[in-house]
This record gives sequence, structure tokens and C-alpha cells, in this order.
Amino acid sequence: MKKGYFGQWGGAFIPEVLHQTFEELNRAYEDARADANFWKEYVALMGNYSCRPTPLTFAENLSDHLGGARIYIKREDLNHTGAHKANNVMGQGLLVRRMGKKRVIAETGAGQHGVATATMAARFGFECTIYMGEEDVARQRPNVFWMEKLGATVIPVTDGARTLKDAINEAFRDWVTRMDDTHYVLGTVCGPHPFPEMVAWFQSIIGQEARKQILAQHGRMPDRVYACVGGGSNAMGIFQGFLDEDVVELVGVEAGGKGVDTDMHAARMKGDRAAPGVAQGYKTMFLQDSDGQMLDTHSIAAGLDYVGISPILADLGEKGRVRFEAATDEEVMEALSLTMRTEGIIPALESAHAFVQAIREAPSMGRDQAIIINMSGRGDKDIFTIAHAFDDPSWKEFIIGRAEEYKKDRS
Repeated sequence: MKKGYFGQWGGAFIPEVLHQTFEELNRAYEDARADANFWKEYVALMGNYSCRPTPLTFAENLSDHLGGARIYIKREDLNHTGAHKANNVMGQGLLVRRMGKKRVIAETGAGQHGVATATMAARFGFECTIYMGEEDVARQRPNVFWMEKLGATVIPVTDGARTLKDAINEAFRDWVTRMDDTHYVLGTVCGPHPFPEMVAWFQSIIGQEARKQILAQHGRMPDRVYACVGGGSNAMGIFQGFLDEDVVELVGVEAGGKGVDTDMHAARMKGDRAAPGVAQGYKTMFLQDSDGQMLDTHSIAAGLDYVGISPILADLGEKGRVRFEAATDEEVMEALSLTMRTEGIIPALESAHAFVQAIREAPSMGRDQAIIINMSGRGDKDIFTIAHAFDDPSWKEFIIGRAEEYKKDRS
């Protein structure tokens, strides 16, 4: 198979001006991958800086409540910065240092990739600029606050739907103007080669750990593994630990938004509004109209609100190795509430999509069966969105009171 392709998907459709930069990145990535010491350095960094290995928690109360399969949760929320995003950015940070560059840029939707990149830049001493859709800036204000305090410059993107795909476009425009000293820290398993393969490699640490942990705790492979899918980095991370095990069913859960039968969702593989296309430097399934124009997307979870999907996952879906499902915004809030009240664990809105499908299916499975949910991040970043969705009166009173205090300070 041609390098950088996964079946018919992938490739590197980039402007001529970026070819030399991508060749340099390819060389750095291939050299690092061939260097056993690089992976050892990466694992050591993740161990002493990001609390790896993250635990595999047996959700005993949720399992008993549902009455079916034993549910295990891979706790990527316990990574430094609160999500699996740290795995990728710290790996790319080591690559940037090998390449001798001094500035990093990134795009972000939910903000967790932005916070992770800003954290990495602070750790390695890089200048940092983050592009973020104006809509996502409003939804994820706490993460914008932390990015800025970590020393990053956050630039709201006002083009298009003002979400993740528009932030990616703006980041590429920046990269073209400063290729000599800048590396683009792409946040997911999308984009031109080598990004999908490289990000998947760094995220594979999730699956490597989960495989060992489930064998130690359950004594055999899980029956199913669930992960939410926006671009697909956390899904590819954990799926790689079980891809060669045919007995393990892999389930990717997309953003069903208001329903896949509406025009307000971000389901590429589950719905019927996506088609093959080339955009943002690679070929995959994109939500697009009959003229090939990208469609607006919707999800309560900013990190899943993306118009394309990883070319690796598109290939695995086409081959039937990954089953795709979708969860609506309403179902996500119900799963979030149930998980909090039974386990004392607060999944990110993105992660809660995986919980929805697991909660649907676990009761019909046997007590001797086991499933793993990859909890890609923690939900405290979503407090404004979650409190609004719950229509929580005490939270509203708190916000109104704090706003009144700020008004008095201004006057």
C-alpha cells in the first residue's frame, strides 16, 4: 500500500510550498520511530509528567446498576491537563526539540488539545499560538483562560461555522508563513501524512496499557471496547491495543447531536450525509453537500464537532473492523448524570458519547463478559455547557451574582 494511505483514504494533498516542511517532518518522525531510545524517553516523560500508566477502573456500581457486562473505564482523564491529548502533544514536543524549532501552533475545538499544547510549550520553552473557532471560544472559556495563563496566544477564528475545521484552516495558513521555525501540532489522527500515523503512534500507549490491565484484572480480552470519535485520536489510541484480537468488537461513537436524521449532527460514518472527499490535506469521509461544500456540524461536545474523520478509522469502518454508532446530545446528558451518580466520575461531554452506547448494550450482555470504555477526558472543562443543559438554578444564581460583582467593579 502507498505510504500514508489506509485503503482508499489518507494521502498528503498539500501545497507545493509545504512539501519541504513535510519532508523534514517525515524524516524526523521516521528517525524517531526507528530509535528505541526515543520511545523510552517518551514513556519516561509520560510517566513522570503525566501520571501514566492511567488506571483501568472497574465500574462496579454502574455494572450492578445495569445488570449486564462488567464495565471497565480507561481513565485518560487522569492524564496531566485532564485528557488523552497530553499523549500526542508531549510526543510531538520531543520531535520539535529534535528538529530544533522554537515555535508551535495548534488548533483546538474542545480546548483540551489547546491546553495540552500550551502546557507542552511551557515545559519545552517554545513560543505558542493556538487557533480556536469563535464558537468554541465561547463554549470552552475555562480552557481559553488556562491556555493564556500558560503563556499561549489564543486567536479566535471567525470564518465559516467558527468551529474546529475553520481553526484547522487558519493554522495551516499560519504554518505556510513561518515554516522555518514553526511546527504545527495537529491534535488528532487526521490531516496529511504523516499526521494520522504519527498521532496514532503516540496515542497507542493507551491501548498498550489497557491490554495489559484488562488481562491482569479480567483474565482475558474484553468483549467490546467503546470510544467516542471526533477526529478519532482517543479511539485509535485504545483500539490499537486490540486490533489484532478478532474476539474484541471495537465500537466508535460519533456525535448524533439533535439526531442523525436531522441536519444538526457530526456523524460521518453512522449517518447518510457524508461522502468521500479531499479537504484539509487528506482524503476521508466528510459531511458535505452534493456540490462538495463542507456542511455545518453540531454537537454538545466541542471536541466531536468536526466535519471529517480519521482516514485510519474510515478504512477500519469500511472493512467492518470498527462498528460506528451515534449518541444524541440528550442521551449524552443522561449518561453523564448516571455515571456521576453511580461512580463519582465526571466524563467529558466527548467521552460521555462512548458511555451512552456502552450503557445501551451492557444490560444485554452476560455477567461473565467485560467491556472497556475509553474515558478520553474529564468533564470539569464542560461545566458551563453541562450546567446550562441541566438548567441548574443555583448555578444560574451564582453566574448572575458574579456578573453583578464585575459590573460594580467596572463602574
